[in-house]
Amino acid sequence: MDPYQIVLADDHAMLRRGVKRIIEEMDGVKVIGEAADGLELLELLKRLTPDLVIVDISMPNVRGIEAAREIKVIHPKTKVLILTMHKDREYLYHAMAAGADGYLLKENADSDLVQAIKTIRQGKSYLSPLISDQVHDLLVKESRGVGAAAILDPLSSRERQILKLVAEGKSSQEIADLFFISLRTVQHHRANMMRKLNLKKSADLIKYALQKGYA
Repeated sequence: MDPYQIVLADDHAMLRRGVKRIIEEMDGVKVIGEAADGLELLELLKRLTPDLVIVDISMPNVRGIEAAREIKVIHPKTKVLILTMHKDREYLYHAMAAGADGYLLKENADSDLVQAIKTIRQGKSYLSPLISDQVHDLLVKESRGVGAAAILDPLSSRERQILKLVAEGKSSQEIADLFFISLRTVQHHRANMMRKLNLKKSADLIKYALQKGYA
């Protein structure tokens, strides 16, 4: 049987070496290529068709989520495992929307990488335990009606997402980076929210978010 072929993409060479070492201890699995940034990864995939690509979110040139989206176009059958330090649910949502098959936190890589690869190889999705617990808690809260008040407010879904991040203390630039949109677009959303809610100051926007249970 041919080995299960994997390509690694991360701008930190030391991390790639560590991940490769763990993979090489697995039976029937082989690393067939490595890339240090998103552009290098996409160039590599013009001549390689791996079973799985393990990719970091925060890479130079083409970021991991953008690369995941491209991979699914170039090689629809290739699986994608996001390896990241980001615990925010928003990153997870964007990764899955881009077609990722797994989301593994770097802090869990030593203990969980093998299981993540095995799970994805079996045709299932994988989430790091910490992220999985957060998603479970969110679903429980939603099923109990927490956040239902958001349905009654005049904000769009994207505006509510941004409002939640504002209430959590994230800057407009951080929000723009999370959603892969421009700073100007975030500022436009904030201005729209202020207008819809008839608010005058950013502090009032945060107060509204707290009252509605966004933070």
